[in-house]
Amino acid sequence: MTDVALTIGIAGLPNVGKSTLFNALTRATVLAANYPFATIEPNVGVVPLPDERLGQLAQVFKSERLVPATVSFVDIAGIVRGASEGEGLGNQFLANIREADAICQVTRAFADPDVVHVDGKVDAAADIETISTELILADIQTLEKAIPRLEKEVRGKKTEPVYLETAKKALEILEAGDLLVSKAKEASLDADALRSFQLMTTKPFIYVFNMDSAGMEDKELQEKLAALVAPAEAIFLDAQFESELVELEEDEAAEMLADAGQEESGLDKLARVGFDTLGLQTYLTAGPKEARAWTVKKGATAPEAAGAIHTDFQKGFIKAEVVSFADLLAAGSMADARAAGKVRMEGKDYVMADGDVVEFRFNV
Repeated sequence: MTDVALTIGIAGLPNVGKSTLFNALTRATVLAANYPFATIEPNVGVVPLPDERLGQLAQVFKSERLVPATVSFVDIAGIVRGASEGEGLGNQFLANIREADAICQVTRAFADPDVVHVDGKVDAAADIETISTELILADIQTLEKAIPRLEKEVRGKKTEPVYLETAKKALEILEAGDLLVSKAKEASLDADALRSFQLMTTKPFIYVFNMDSAGMEDKELQEKLAALVAPAEAIFLDAQFESELVELEEDEAAEMLADAGQEESGLDKLARVGFDTLGLQTYLTAGPKEARAWTVKKGATAPEAAGAIHTDFQKGFIKAEVVSFADLLAAGSMADARAAGKVRMEGKDYVMADGDVVEFRFNV
């Protein structure tokens, strides 16, 4: 099983609603029984990716159960100013962020006299700045340590010069106060060299603004906050509302959402955006037993996708029988889709498209 186990770290200052949001996520956690990792650590929430195609696919194949793709969220200790110097749980915080593949920063955008803000006032821009600054400072420390060692290694011909050049260029960007994720491309930094330093500001960011019900209706405020973090994605949700929502049955939850004037829950949107930010997509398989969504990286080939089911499938890959979800649904069954010439046989070079319905042929 070559599982694409990527995680999104949920970070934020203390008292921003991070725990409320994370608890809602873990309550939405899919039953672990369907998955190879049945014991989930207490700080990991494995959330189902909303996908209405699965239900429709199950109707075509009369599948007994649905197995959605999942997104893993990791709860990261609250960060405080000075974390890069070891303040608060600084070192633990930074270690957890290094291990995550993307960072979801939760920022408080609600006023509540009963919930103290660490800096004494609610100011989303300042909060985002605090976290960015701590990550930048920690990355600067990493590079300042690495550069003298790299200089020696390049002189002794033990390391390619591109590693040293990349470290120096990255340090300049950080010292100017910028996150590497937004500047690495235009500075044409070498991607492999940059990856080797495990820097935190190279990771993609998603910004969650935790609001109260008034904020959820305030489109002007939302536009302001979205502009603050663009081009990264901004998600607006009420963590308290979300935690109540996950306790309800499906139809009750739908009613509560409609009453609040929302089309989908904030958690569903967070799962979708998170999945996309991690560079992932799904393909589908179906039969009488189950209709299932499998996770692969965007750009994965058919053999790599087969490997998501089992490594033997990848090793013994012969070909893939592929039909797009829309074509299958329009035809009504696999047989009708074949008759309409919509089912293709694809070889080793085929690049998977999101929503491909696939049956692999392989020999072991």
